[in-house]
Amino acid sequence: MTVSLEELVLGQAQELRRGTVVLACLVLLEEPWYGYALLETLNKAGIPVDGNTLYPLLRRLEKQGLLTSEWNTDESRPRKFYRVSPDGSRARDALVREWQDLVTSISQLLKENR
Repeated sequence: MTVSLEELVLGQAQELRRGTVVLACLVLLEEPWYGYALLETLNKAGIPVDGNTLYPLLRRLEKQGLLTSEWNTDESRPRKFYRVSPDGSRARDALVREWQDLVTSISQLLKENR
């Protein structure tokens, strides 16, 4: 079975986006968000993710100490709100620097090889 170029590119693009979801969550969660609103915002921003990916990711980041959470039971439906922790803020800042360095490196490679 031969995989088309389009399928290969889609697969590679998915790999590129996978790590960006963590960074995007750490950026957005400077303010408290609940999962569904975060999911919608990421998708609208062009970072496609589904709930089966996002919710386990949020739990993992919380377990790693990068996020905190609390339940809001003031509304008819209780909602769990997530927010970046102090360690999460430091990790976010380091990851943003890494991201910027990678963009610079790729840009330089493109410039040199065109």
